[in-house]
Order: sequence, then structure tokens, then C-alpha cells
Amino acid sequence: MATAGKVIKCKAAVAWEPNKPLVIEEIEVAPPQANEVRIKIVATGVCHTDLYHLFEGMHKEGFPVVLGHEGAGIVESIGPGVTEFKPGDKVIPLFISQCRECRFCKSPKTNQCVKGWAADRYDVMALEETRLTCKGKKLLQFLGTSTFSEYTVLNQIAVAKIDPAAPLDKVCLLGCGVCTGFGAAVNTAQVEPGSTCAVFGLGAVGLAAVMGCKFAGAKRIIAVDINPEKFEKAKVFGATEFVNPKDHSRPISQVLAEMTEGGVDYSLECVGNVAVMRSALESCVKGWGVSVLVGWTDLHDFAARPIQLIAGRTWKGTLFGGFKSKDGVPEMVKAYLDRKVKLDEFITHNMTLDRVNDAIELMKHGQCIRTVLSVSQP
Repeated sequence: MATAGKVIKCKAAVAWEPNKPLVIEEIEVAPPQANEVRIKIVATGVCHTDLYHLFEGMHKEGFPVVLGHEGAGIVESIGPGVTEFKPGDKVIPLFISQCRECRFCKSPKTNQCVKGWAADRYDVMALEETRLTCKGKKLLQFLGTSTFSEYTVLNQIAVAKIDPAAPLDKVCLLGCGVCTGFGAAVNTAQVEPGSTCAVFGLGAVGLAAVMGCKFAGAKRIIAVDINPEKFEKAKVFGATEFVNPKDHSRPISQVLAEMTEGGVDYSLECVGNVAVMRSALESCVKGWGVSVLVGWTDLHDFAARPIQLIAGRTWKGTLFGGFKSKDGVPEMVKAYLDRKVKLDEFITHNMTLDRVNDAIELMKHGQCIRTVLSVSQP
């Protein structure tokens, strides 16, 4: 492409400081260096983790930053040493890298990788080095991706090449939310056929967890949320029952225990709330119940009574649904193209990048499942 090797000026939504609206700015995106890929972002979802950084985590060293981590686009140019990608490839940026060489990548027990932003900048949620600048200032690259920008640069270990037939405005959701929830059920909990599951929180991640439970063959899938309007949507993805904690004076764990002869086989917490995490654990049956923490948070400690685990329950966490990113994302794209998983049904709003603050407000007030932003023309 004519832009290869040159600095590209483009639009991006910049978060200059915490707890303030994003500003659409003209930024400069430097050419890719060794082992890097510059990507033209076509579409991106707005995920709660973006809001977490902006309104909850508010780590002052994590700004200014270009948010967004649930995107899909097209390779514009490649740096020296890149052999896996070529200009024109359809790709999904990955907030978890897969170098295939470190001890974690070589282990089937985890999907984490020692390289990338999470290795040593966990609190700031961004790497020190970045190819993005605006008004002479360095912009941090959120989760190593920054998809609220027309162009971004990633190391090739954090990019997945996908089927050229994939619609980018749908498969962008596989960059975070859908893989996270679906994989939490299928990979991390390892839900078994005929089992009973409870999913706490019916945002995009929770609905994807419901879909994962159904995919794995669960017999009963109890959807738990304080917003009863979400139940009809949950049914689309496979929920069989709905419980609103506000309808009960007793703890929700007692309600679920009564419904299921002592507790569910699997529970998945998709809110990111430590009190809900405890409720989800306590909703599991003793002896073999498995509870998975899916919702992202790092603000508070969580607690439980030791007897809950001594009695045979297992408490687990999951990051990106346990998918090894470069391997798992193309497989999920294929599953969508083969109509084995849903994506279209998650999308409640479509907007352009300049309406990113409207999309954030919708999510903040629970008025959407996923808003997909059109960032640039494919």
C-alpha cells in the first residue's frame, strides 16, 4: 500500500484523563518496526473493560490512552521479520499474546503468555512503548491493542489471521467478550452434558457463557440478573430459567440450592463484583461444584468460608475464556461461519467511531448488549 513505511495520520478516540469523555483527535501512527503489523481497524466493539479502565481503575499512569480492544481489521503493512501476515489479510488484534515459545505457551494448562502488556504492566493495562502519538504526546496502547483508532500497530504474536470470508463488523466481538464467556464454560469450567449451570450477569460475556453452557450440553441453564428485561435475550442463547435476586429476601445461593437439590454443578460469575463472586461459589453443589470468575476486576479482595472449598467445591478464574489466542480465535471465527456459535444476536447498536461516548453511556446504563463501532471503511 502507498502508506507503507510512512507515518499515518488518522482519527482515534483519545482518553486524555480518567472519568472524562473521550475526544476524537487526529493522531500519528508510526510504521511497524521489527516483528510488528500495522492494522487498519474496520470495526470494534465497546466492552466493559474499556469502561473499567476509564471509570473504575482510573490508574493515573494509564493515561492518555486510546481504548478499545475488541476489534477486527485488515493488515496495512508489516515490519521486518514478519512472515505470517501480508497486506490485505483480515485479522483480529489480541489482548493476550501467544508467542508459542514461552513455558506458558508450550503448556496445555494455560493460555497466558509471558510476553505482552500483562507481563509487567498489569495495573496500567498498557505497554510503555507505543507507536501512537497526538499533539507531540505519547499515547498508551490499551491492552496492547487500541482499537478505537483507524490504525494501530501490534506485535505479530498478538494478531490472529482469520478467514477472508468473515464479516469484520461481527467477528470483532471474538476479540474479547464472546470468547471470554463462551470459553469460560467450555474450556475453563468444562461444563458436562446433562449438567445444571448458573450464569450471573447477562451482559455480552454472560450471554456468551450461557451459549457456551448450551454448546457443552448443559440440561438446565439458570440465568441470574437484576434486570428481568434481559431474560428474553438470554433465552435466545439457551437459558432455560431466570432468577432475579431482587425478587427474593433470601440469599440467591439459597434460592438456587432449593431449585437444584443442593446447588448447581457449575456457576459462572460474569459481573466483576466480589460479592457476586462469593454468591456464585456458594450456589455450587458441595462435593463437585465448580465456580468460575469471569468478570474483570482488580479493585477489591474477595472472601469465602474455608468450608466452602473443604466441602469439595472448586473456585477457578479465566482470562479470555482459556483460549490460546492465535489458535482459538480463528477456530471461533470458523465456528461462527459454520453457524455453530452466534454473534449477530449480541449486537444491539451500530454506530460510528465519533459516537463512541454515546456507546459508552449505553453500556454504563445497561441499555445495550454490544455496540459495534464502524471505525473505517474496509
